Amino acid sequence: MEGGSGSNSVPPSATFDKSRVLDVKPLRSLVPVFPSSPQAPPFVCAPPSGPFPSGFSPFYPFNGPQPTPPDLNQHTHTPAPLRSFRAPQSNGKMATDGNADGSTGAPTKRPVGRPRSSSASQKKAKKDLVFTLAVVDNNFVLGITPAQREDGDTEVVNNVRMRFDALRRRLSQLEDAKESPNGWIRRADLKAANIMMSKGLRTNLRKRVGVVPGVEVGDIFFFRMEMCLVGLHSQTMAGIDYMIVRADIEEDPLAVSIVSSGGYEDEAEDRDVLIYSGQGGNVNSNKKEAADQKLERGNLALERSLHRNNEVRVIRGMKDAISPTAKVYVYDGLYRIQESWVEKGKSGCNIFKYKLVRLPGQPGAFDVWKSIQQWREGFSSRIGLILPDLTSGTEGIPVSLVNDVDEEKGPAYFTYFASVKYVKSFKLTEPSCGCNCHNACAPGDLNCSCIRKNGGDFPYTANGVLVSRRPLVHECGPTCPCIPNCKNRVTQTGLKVRLEVFKTKDRGWGLRSWDPIRAGTFICEYAGEVIEKVKARQDGEGEDDDYVFDTTRVYEPFKWNCEPGLVEGDGNDTTEEYSIPSPLIISAKNVGNVARFMNHSCNPNVFWQPVAYEQNSESYFHIAFFAMKHIPPMTELTYDYGTSRSDEADGNDSLHGKKKCLCGSPRCRGCFG
Repeated sequence: MEGGSGSNSVPPSATFDKSRVLDVKPLRSLVPVFPSSPQAPPFVCAPPSGPFPSGFSPFYPFNGPQPTPPDLNQHTHTPAPLRSFRAPQSNGKMATDGNADGSTGAPTKRPVGRPRSSSASQKKAKKDLVFTLAVVDNNFVLGITPAQREDGDTEVVNNVRMRFDALRRRLSQLEDAKESPNGWIRRADLKAANIMMSKGLRTNLRKRVGVVPGVEVGDIFFFRMEMCLVGLHSQTMAGIDYMIVRADIEEDPLAVSIVSSGGYEDEAEDRDVLIYSGQGGNVNSNKKEAADQKLERGNLALERSLHRNNEVRVIRGMKDAISPTAKVYVYDGLYRIQESWVEKGKSGCNIFKYKLVRLPGQPGAFDVWKSIQQWREGFSSRIGLILPDLTSGTEGIPVSLVNDVDEEKGPAYFTYFASVKYVKSFKLTEPSCGCNCHNACAPGDLNCSCIRKNGGDFPYTANGVLVSRRPLVHECGPTCPCIPNCKNRVTQTGLKVRLEVFKTKDRGWGLRSWDPIRAGTFICEYAGEVIEKVKARQDGEGEDDDYVFDTTRVYEPFKWNCEPGLVEGDGNDTTEEYSIPSPLIISAKNVGNVARFMNHSCNPNVFWQPVAYEQNSESYFHIAFFAMKHIPPMTELTYDYGTSRSDEADGNDSLHGKKKCLCGSPRCRGCFG
């Protein structure tokens, strides 16, 4: 057999008697495991059947009533209890999942009975993991109706995901600011998911075969808990998710989704075919004796799905180019199991193999990732490439210029400059001074003047992700004595992702990324020449300039920060209203960077944040762009251009001076500018 080849041939299985080596055991349900923390609210340990403490209310899929399995003659399916929320190892202990640092990405796939080696800190975390559930506030206003929890849509799914990540960022910020015991594994993602589930902030609870409402092919996830909250894959560890269906008087497991993240003997290089390995048998462990896999749980569900020919959702775990130790999960769409067999694995034991074939007519997802990988490695040339780096080395990461739409050879000439250029005589703010730290600025250190300016909080997580929108973010400036790679210099260290300027079909030139972008990641700043508003009006600047950024415009409000009520005892009341003492107008017509190519959208995936840092005893403002949500590779980056205040004051609703919006969003306002 050659995995990933066009033939994908498999050995004959007709002569193999699976019942000889397979010991079928009953299915069982387990409850979730979340780590507690000295900084977190106290957790309450409750047995699955009670008694429960005062104020606690059991919720699905934990401790809730088991729904009646559906009739196979019906097209809808009711949810089954979560089968393996935590997978027990053969020694009776509970297995952990994920990386040592919760900020470095989501854990790899490790189905039931498939342990992995662990460091000393991970072993300690395992001992600390117990069956726990937090006491919930039943009076909390959820904002998601019972119907939306059963069946979501795009808006509800996006709402759940953004609230989860806002909460996770806030919990990461709180953890970073406090000392943790040696070897403690921080998992803000698990804590955030626990709170979200307790509050009912989730959707698509009804387990189903096929499409999940509101989840699109190509969507990316940085934590497996995100997939649980939106109903894409309800297993936090196991790679096979399934439901129980009833046929006549018997009940069968039916596979609904699988995760393939490169931790097993899968063959996942083919863009449309996946050879997936079964679970169990300890076949991937160096410390435990390997054994033959058994036809139970997920393996049995995949076997049943082969015979029933039902669709199976496939999620592929990919390496994160920005953070090599992290995983990014991409939803690759619907597959069908074509055949299965048993073969000897590397351990010498029998393992199950399943051949899944992607259904035609779906948007490209994994296909996009493979193309980008080939471009990086030089195995395939970029179609329509005009320049490999339009910055001419100004940026640390090259920015390619591509046109695969028409014959235009590039945008109008401009001088590439990575930051804003202030006129010497134009002073934006009063004299200022930086911090006096002589190492890296430490989260929670109120002796640092830059941290005090940020209200006592470090504005970024340990991996450089913006925690929340602020009136103004204060960074350490070039003359601060702290080290150059201080985590409070995020927007000054250049591009973080591999960007590409490309020709769109109907909106001129645009900007997109080869890399997946996590919500809160810095993308670039708006570079150009700072002009005074009075001078701009006198000279008529900006009237015919399509490359002007103006902080005095009216921008559509949106919620991005974590609600204070989600974290017990959290007094964080940071407003999302910007506070800029002086108007800031930047023209990138003649001088600018990649930000000048970012198009407008009424439903953007990028937002701007004012940032200030000291230079030569003066504090200067910069406009930094951050990802509003997780952005898949090759997705156009857009932000809201806003509308003129003069039109608002005059009550002018005409299109005079405005441009027609072509964003195509359901929320499109029709025009902008």
